[in-house]
Amino acid sequence: MRPLPAPRPPLPRLTRRARRRLVADAALLAVAAAFAVPLLWLALASVDPEAGLSVRAPDAPSADNFSAVLTDEITFTPMLNSLLLCGAATALTVACAALAAYPLSRFRSRFGHSYLLTILFMTCLPITAVMVPVYGLFVRINLIDTMSGTILFLAAAQLPFAVWLMKNFMDGVPTSLEEAAWTDGAGRLTALVRIVLPLMGPGTAVVAVYCFALMWGNFFVPFLLLLSPDRLPASVTVFTFFGNHGQVAYGQLAAFSVLYSTPVVLLYALVARRLGGGFALGGAVKG
Repeated sequence: MRPLPAPRPPLPRLTRRARRRLVADAALLAVAAAFAVPLLWLALASVDPEAGLSVRAPDAPSADNFSAVLTDEITFTPMLNSLLLCGAATALTVACAALAAYPLSRFRSRFGHSYLLTILFMTCLPITAVMVPVYGLFVRINLIDTMSGTILFLAAAQLPFAVWLMKNFMDGVPTSLEEAAWTDGAGRLTALVRIVLPLMGPGTAVVAVYCFALMWGNFFVPFLLLLSPDRLPASVTVFTFFGNHGQVAYGQLAAFSVLYSTPVVLLYALVARRLGGGFALGGAVKG
């Protein structure tokens, strides 16, 4: 008789901690795939003359989609309008946020905490809830279909959260540096511009990039407040690629999306070094 085979050792069981980690890793991979697949489709469809909704490698990569969208009407004029709207609104938002955050950071009041909570609550309000009265107001004061009116509203819409962020960054700047400037005869505004804001440069960059990115992707506000085709930004003219009866030029849409996202990516790349540099306050205050 043949000897019975030795019993196999039991498979090791996963501990509860290992199972939780496995589930967490699987969830993170699913979230990463949800972000990566659309970006992969965007990159592949932009060079595919026969692009569709499916993610596939192009049979013959071509730059025809980019050639088709690189025109004044489709890309250049809307991109310039977007740069004007978002750039001016971002500059206005950062300037107003710095002026509003300074007294909140430097002065103590029993209403300060409630005021900050009110500001934070205002950031949670959906912008669609106020667009109807805003549209009626803009019609009555002749700001409808004007770049200046749209810039003012975009800046006002981003101002609450910009003030909240700016105040938190400003709290990290020691007041002793301002006191030294006051001793030399500088006023509060001079100390803010020449002492506080340069020291919180990374924080100001964070606020600027955050505001610019949100304004750059805003579709609803310019769609309602701007009526002339030659004033529409790129976030609105994306409708050019959606034809009648559900027909969509997917390849040209992907190429336009790549061009449309380029300014935000370049802006982040330009300030990435400052964003990761931290606050260079060490050694600024001598004991």
